[in-house]
Amino acid sequence: MATRVFFLFTLGYFLSYFYRSANAVLSKDLSQDLGLGPAELGFMTSLFYLAFAAVQLPLGGFLDRMGPRVVTPALLLVAALGSVVFALAPSFPVLALGRALIGVGMAAALMGALKAFSLWFPKNYATVSTLLVGLGATGGLLAATPLALLKEVLGWRGVFLLGALGVVLVALAIYLGVRNTPPGVPWPKAGGAGGLREVWGNGRLLRVAFLALAFAGSFLALQTLWAGAYGYHLGLTAVAVGNLLFLYSGMAVLGFLVSGYLADRLGTARVLFLSALAFALGLLLLLLKLPVPAYALLGFFGAFNILTLTQARELVPSHLVGRGTTLVNLFGIGGTFLLQWGVGVVVGSLGYGAAFGGLLLLLLLALGLYLPLLHSPSQLKN
Repeated sequence: MATRVFFLFTLGYFLSYFYRSANAVLSKDLSQDLGLGPAELGFMTSLFYLAFAAVQLPLGGFLDRMGPRVVTPALLLVAALGSVVFALAPSFPVLALGRALIGVGMAAALMGALKAFSLWFPKNYATVSTLLVGLGATGGLLAATPLALLKEVLGWRGVFLLGALGVVLVALAIYLGVRNTPPGVPWPKAGGAGGLREVWGNGRLLRVAFLALAFAGSFLALQTLWAGAYGYHLGLTAVAVGNLLFLYSGMAVLGFLVSGYLADRLGTARVLFLSALAFALGLLLLLLKLPVPAYALLGFFGAFNILTLTQARELVPSHLVGRGTTLVNLFGIGGTFLLQWGVGVVVGSLGYGAAFGGLLLLLLLALGLYLPLLHSPSQLKN
């Protein structure tokens, strides 16, 4: 049963990663077909993250009370509806609505899995949760070169119609195939509104959350749109851009797979801090117009942002894991919305150099605020 739980939740996260990443390859087609400028493209794509973030806090409460077996499939059906709306959109507003519905629907794909894993795999949570993300992140690989080739056959609308069917099937598989807890393990008491006040009053958790905003936000804003758009800006073909995104996403898969292993052995705080510094170096290489080494660094070390969620679990008791992790994820996904849209605005007025420089400065600020946690690792455990 544990293997089935792991596999089905990983499949759900695979779909979430595909959908969040798809617009990077499709950006040129969407812009041409619907007449979107950089700011509109950035705003529409970022609506996935705005909608995703908007449901995080109520989602945490639902997960702590009802469990991921019910909550995750229910929201996946919303994502399937959004995929159909997106595929049939005749105009920018309808396209934006579809993108937002997909974001709402995918909001529980990762958080539901992390809630389940906190009970199914408590002794090796960091390793298993980052393995989930590493395997699920192969959805980003599907949204790179393979998607560039597939959309030549089906068109971007056909891709989203086919995707909707896949989402429905995975939702049914999760509902019918998993349990909230292992046999004999009781469901933890969820607690009330005081639990929400407790996580918002946790100063260390908020420092981690702000790092998630800058680190996860930059990583996803680039991977799921602007890394692709930047490739087109450099004059590359769709397949060449797909290859660059494949490099980014492939290195991210490797980063996800090793991040939990390193965190379990070297400490979450240390590994998270050093990986964020390496990601900052990748942003610097972007400023120097060196996309290949930049994308490799950004993909591999950017994947370590998932450790912000691992650290959130370390900072709250078991009955608040849903709310603690969704709070940090609220900042990470909300940051992706703000940064993805903001990069579009800055690119449209000042160019890519100013946009990437802004991401770098924000990350360095977040690392400065995170430093006290690095110097007091003994306080990070519950």
